[in-house]
Amino acid sequence: MSPRPPFSVHARAVFLSDIHLGTPDCRTDLLLDFLHTVQMDRLYLVGDIIDLWALRRGFHWPQAHNNVLRTLLGKARHGTEVICVPGNHDADLREFCGMQFGNILLQREAEHVTARGQRLLVTHGDEFDTAVRCNRLLAALGTHMYDVALWLNRGVNAVRSRLGHPYWSLAGYLKSRIGNAVEYVRRFEQAAAHQARHRGFDGIVCGHIHRPEITTIDGMLYCNDGDWVDSCTALVEPRGGELELWQWRERLGAAGTSAVLAPLRRVA
Repeated sequence: MSPRPPFSVHARAVFLSDIHLGTPDCRTDLLLDFLHTVQMDRLYLVGDIIDLWALRRGFHWPQAHNNVLRTLLGKARHGTEVICVPGNHDADLREFCGMQFGNILLQREAEHVTARGQRLLVTHGDEFDTAVRCNRLLAALGTHMYDVALWLNRGVNAVRSRLGHPYWSLAGYLKSRIGNAVEYVRRFEQAAAHQARHRGFDGIVCGHIHRPEITTIDGMLYCNDGDWVDSCTALVEPRGGELELWQWRERLGAAGTSAVLAPLRRVA
């Protein structure tokens, strides 16, 4: 394996969501590597950073999860403007919106203006999810099925790792193959783009559905920054003002495991 390239990246803005601290499936190893490598002027935490739903079911909080919070607080103390937009899994934080904790500002939603003047609505996205908004039982069933897929994922990837194969997402595969899931994603993206248009924005940035994407829908820019359970992706605005999806993937070899930057999509 060739040595890992020495990254020293500085971005104008970074968007992260669906980290799900408090669950065994959070990829804290890759996330910490990303946070230590990429410096940013502004960091948006776009919901489901701490999975309070999972913590209520069973407490899981290893040291690595503390390290993530310390790193985020450290960035906020040392010049990075950090804005947290709570999601449905950490919705208890919404009652504190408008307040600051450790230099991290909590907001129900945010507006980001790119270097090229694009106005983007930043919101978690669960408001576009009719299952969460209208049917709590259906939402709970979907969460349980996803948890089962992630549990199976651990076993599959434990075997793949021993065989020298890279990480593969069973949950992501199922979401891309099951017709109802594909249709759900399409409707979610259309609803998000419609909301941005209705409110006079040029586009929208959200998370929630764990599917990274940059695309244009009916003339509106739709960006989903993905998650740090399956895709390990971030939406990044470098200095030039273009928007890019970056994937922080592990690479296996004789020297062990290291993270590599794999750009997914870019929009000018």
